[in-house]
Amino acid sequence: MAEATERRKRAAVVVLGDIGRSPRMQYHSLSLANQASMEVDIVANGGSDPHLSLRENPSIHIHEMKTVQLTGISKISGALALLLKAAVQFILLVWFLCFKIPRPDVFVVQNPPSVPTLAAVKLASWLRGAKFIVDWHNFGYTLLGLSHGRSHIIVKIYFWFEKHFGQMADGAFCVTKAMQHELAQNWGIRATVLYDQSPDFFHPASLMEKHGLFSRLGNSICSAMGNADCISVEEVVEDMNTTVFTSKIDGEVYLKPNRPALVVSSTSWTPDEDFSILLEAALMYDRRVAAALGEDDSMDEGQLWIDIKNGKQFVYPRLLFIITGKGPDRKKYEDQIKRLKLRRVALRTMWLASEDYPLLLGSADLGVSLHTSSSGLDLPMKVVDMFGCGLPVCAASFSCIEELVKVNKNGLLFSTSSELADELMMLFKGFPEECNALKSLKEGAMKSASSSKWSTEWETNALPLVNQASHWMR
Repeated sequence: MAEATERRKRAAVVVLGDIGRSPRMQYHSLSLANQASMEVDIVANGGSDPHLSLRENPSIHIHEMKTVQLTGISKISGALALLLKAAVQFILLVWFLCFKIPRPDVFVVQNPPSVPTLAAVKLASWLRGAKFIVDWHNFGYTLLGLSHGRSHIIVKIYFWFEKHFGQMADGAFCVTKAMQHELAQNWGIRATVLYDQSPDFFHPASLMEKHGLFSRLGNSICSAMGNADCISVEEVVEDMNTTVFTSKIDGEVYLKPNRPALVVSSTSWTPDEDFSILLEAALMYDRRVAAALGEDDSMDEGQLWIDIKNGKQFVYPRLLFIITGKGPDRKKYEDQIKRLKLRRVALRTMWLASEDYPLLLGSADLGVSLHTSSSGLDLPMKVVDMFGCGLPVCAASFSCIEELVKVNKNGLLFSTSSELADELMMLFKGFPEECNALKSLKEGAMKSASSSKWSTEWETNALPLVNQASHWMR
């Protein structure tokens, strides 16, 4: 009888940021609820809706904090604004963690940001008699160093804070073996490697799912961001039986043979992702295809687009780049896109519902990752999600990316826009039927998708630490 009435254990997942844009912490929350059988309180900023599976899970409770903005003070003094913002965030976090949620057995906190999150969670864990686990996604001081320089006094203070309070945690996860080694050797922190893996709702899309998605996105896909382009000549058909990519005939969905190749990139529009590389590569692809086909600058683009729309196929396809995400540099790059004048390339920026994003990855032909890592020690979650959908990837090269991307097996690496353009030319020659290199990478990505899922990785590497922490509380 005592066991039947025993209090169900609780976990608090803490994100000083938009939970809708923190997929790994969403997956932690689902695993804590479903695999560890805990009640889960998510304390995070609002902004974007998390995945429907979180919103509908009766064991997950989302507590939304207001985002702290001190724009008036920042115009007078940036340093003063940072200090005041950190102080307000600290008070807000402590209020939520100590008074607004039921007492948890364990806190799981995302790092970065480190200031003031780690100190607030440490204080709350001490006051409430709970354990404290840090999930290291990257290092906060290296991100701050992108804008201030590693030698700046603010960055040095941030580094001390991050290391000091990171060492006070009762346990830690990290995203790569390289980061595990760095934490052990130079920080004195023992961390368990918990590789990012996609959850089950990331999978290759069926033809019907593709048609439904492209029907919903029809207006967004066919509306040029600036000048008319090779995609905007397609009309949005009101009967929903045809899209840019698919046709539905007698209830059966078919892929159009003259469809464009769909390339997807997800970005946070921040300095650690140089989006200009993708724009330059798109421009190079456009020019190189024209040169390869012997086209000169006087060619009538409108007639070319009509020919393509009417079914004429070329050895190199049109490319449609869909770039998803929110972030500070988005408008700057959108303005650049609007000024481009391209023949066979079109670009669109979108923010998708959390349920549509996996479908987009599962419907695409290639993914592109521009993430280079401020520390060189973390891996891009977007690539993990792409592999989960069986989508091959071209990824920017940096020190530990080959822990994830296996060259010529599930993806390719590039360091410059010219290298990325070369890869686009090589992979899409003969699309959609005669592109053997792309098909080979697709098979490798499908194997990556089937080899492991988040639930398996979490049960093997995270559940033992979570159980250990919650048993300490008995």
